[in-house]
Amino acid sequence: MTHPKHLTIQDFTYHLPEDRIARYPLPTRDESKLLVYRNGEITEHRYRTLDEHIPAGSLLVFNNTKVVEARLLFQKATGGVIELFCLEPAEATDITTAMTTTGEVRWKCLVGGAKKWKEEPLVKTIGNNGQPFQLTVHKEEKINDYFIVRFQWDAASLNFADVLHAAGVMPLPPYLNRKAEAADQERYQTIYARHDGSVAAPTAGLHFTPALLEKLAAKQVSTAFVTLHVSAGTFKPVKADTMDAHDMHSEFIEVNAAFIETIIKQLPAPVITVGTTSLRTLESLYWMGVKVKAARDKQLSFTNISVQHLEVHQWDAYELPRDIDAATALNELLLWMQAHDLPVLTARTQIMIAPGYQLRIAQALITNFHQPQSTLLLLVAAIIGMDWRKVYDYAMTHDFRFLSYGDGSLLWNSNK
Repeated sequence: MTHPKHLTIQDFTYHLPEDRIARYPLPTRDESKLLVYRNGEITEHRYRTLDEHIPAGSLLVFNNTKVVEARLLFQKATGGVIELFCLEPAEATDITTAMTTTGEVRWKCLVGGAKKWKEEPLVKTIGNNGQPFQLTVHKEEKINDYFIVRFQWDAASLNFADVLHAAGVMPLPPYLNRKAEAADQERYQTIYARHDGSVAAPTAGLHFTPALLEKLAAKQVSTAFVTLHVSAGTFKPVKADTMDAHDMHSEFIEVNAAFIETIIKQLPAPVITVGTTSLRTLESLYWMGVKVKAARDKQLSFTNISVQHLEVHQWDAYELPRDIDAATALNELLLWMQAHDLPVLTARTQIMIAPGYQLRIAQALITNFHQPQSTLLLLVAAIIGMDWRKVYDYAMTHDFRFLSYGDGSLLWNSNK
């Protein structure tokens, strides 16, 4: 297998005119265009017909994370505006736990206008359904390009997710070049979003409607849900000459044991991931299982294998043993969870899926069209090889809309 450390990001670029970026979603979610790629062939459809392109007996895997209003604006007495963009918890805890914390929480934040923010705390009174509360923010320290910020609020019944819902603004992707509007509160969420924690939507899922899900169910296409809280790192540009020098962003995944059992029972029937985050989660579970098996092969017991040991690092998928089948790896992970009495697994993944990667569980991906020279484009190329150029050329010449609010594709794995 070719190691992607040596890939040059300039080999994964294309010209994306500004007018091809979808600034707003279509009025109806499933009216978006759908490009279907299979066995080198491209056909064009609408999302409302997706059921016609998914075989009966398939399993669709969705990411049910929910976007939080991660942008907070504070106006100083002098008139200057300070903008905080919440990235992730400052402590070594998962996002779900941090979001349910009450009273006080420490968070990593990007700060706009940081030079105008001296040592004084920022204070804001937030209207909250007739029960206003006061939010106070302290700047603690600067680390690299972000700050550690301490949030305090005087409403005991509110957790941090409630505070963001009341005080924050929807964090639209920077390439939309516009402020969030009232309609984005609903349209920048999937209809099945459940768990607060993302700062960007799993956008492949934005095309799904209740009617489309009903059509899929009628065709005996089943569904399952994972949670991966999308971080701001998803927009992180690749600035290194080769991928070896690029630091892949990490994200929290959250899955329950019943989901892993569902995947094991599904194999070898088709598993189709809705969005790159679902794919990253599913493939990360495989490598976590590989790590458990490798540790057990060295005579370690399940109880001596920590969750930190399971974390998937950037190059693990290219350097760990690759001769373990998916069912074996997932069973190892399931046994590890049982040994630790964990009905839900929460762990970090930094997995890099790029050309040279072989999908272990998923057979197809539903996804939007991604930015040039991005790790998401590398992921697409890992699935369909150099035909990614053919797919993107087709989309460009047939008036497809690009990026988060744009059209999408169903890509069947061709690199087996």
